[in-house]
Amino acid sequence: MDDKAAKVIDGRAWNEFCDALKNAGSIILSPDHPSDPLTRAEGFRYLSRLARAALQTFVEHNDPRAPVLQRVVHETAKMGADNPNIVYSNAALSGAHRYILRGKRGTVHFLSFATQIGHYGRGAGMPPTGQLDSKGLSPRADGSFEVILSTEKPDLEPGQSWLPMTPETGTLLVRQVRLRADETLADLRIERLAGDPRPDPLTAEMLADGLESSGQLVGGATMLFAAWTRMFQAHTNELPRFDPEISNRFGGLADVAYYHSYWKLDEDQALVIDATPPPCDHWNFQLNNHWMESLDYRYFKIQLNSAGAVLRPDGSVRVVVAAQNPGVDNWLETAGHTFGTMCWRWWKPEVDDPPQPQSRVVRISEVKGLA
Repeated sequence: MDDKAAKVIDGRAWNEFCDALKNAGSIILSPDHPSDPLTRAEGFRYLSRLARAALQTFVEHNDPRAPVLQRVVHETAKMGADNPNIVYSNAALSGAHRYILRGKRGTVHFLSFATQIGHYGRGAGMPPTGQLDSKGLSPRADGSFEVILSTEKPDLEPGQSWLPMTPETGTLLVRQVRLRADETLADLRIERLAGDPRPDPLTAEMLADGLESSGQLVGGATMLFAAWTRMFQAHTNELPRFDPEISNRFGGLADVAYYHSYWKLDEDQALVIDATPPPCDHWNFQLNNHWMESLDYRYFKIQLNSAGAVLRPDGSVRVVVAAQNPGVDNWLETAGHTFGTMCWRWWKPEVDDPPQPQSRVVRISEVKGLA
């Protein structure tokens, strides 16, 4: 019997998983982070959400022989400034296999497919091994398409595209960008191209690996994004460009310009952000809590995109963040928060150096009088 099986039989695998969750809690309790009731409550809820997402990913759906597209990040499981405009799906892969992804395009604004190495619990990041978006698809007349995932480029049939993998590939991440609520999501399903399509029966070794990876993700994601939050606090209420090398290494898209930061306001203050959109596919801005979870976009107006924004006569856009409605266009509410993180994205900008959004803090009563 190997050590992994022994750790399941004697309970060490479970105990180590529980220890990993407990250790992650020490990050929430660190003096580097606020200790008010809301931030602490959201912090421990965040850990519970990460644990749920991790177990779903690494215990329930971690067999690359029988991949399943699943929503791990969604309305009640969030991390890393999750984009409210995106429906995320992921599936387990292995570079030892070939896969086919079949779909119907729908009317969703943008589709992105990425193969990746690792997860947030691994120190090496999540470097991409292949990328494809909706512009690279070859849909048939009925809107259907197929994507072949493999380490070597295959001979493609009409309606097919290729998404590269490497021997180290472990994950497929799908982003469906929906700028309007009435856009229809793509219908997607994935399967392995050869061999028995059924998953392997559970083994003690598989469970040990799944629990270990789950604990690593909870601790690793919490530590990573807590460090980012501390970094963002150095330029509170400003929106400088986020280092592309860092965003690419941890799962960001290379053709998106990210502007991550921190916001902090008194109850009578507003954060006014002015920007002139460059030529780009689209853009969006969102508010998050201290732990880089998007605020509850189901019930509060905490995000804005290029499809819903009201532009000024000169083509620029002004976004106003405040606890109370100042009576102007493009107001985003803070949903009971007085601080948190935020993110602006230019998607596929057609310029090398996209403009940085400019921000200032004023009294809410002054917003209407601003030029």
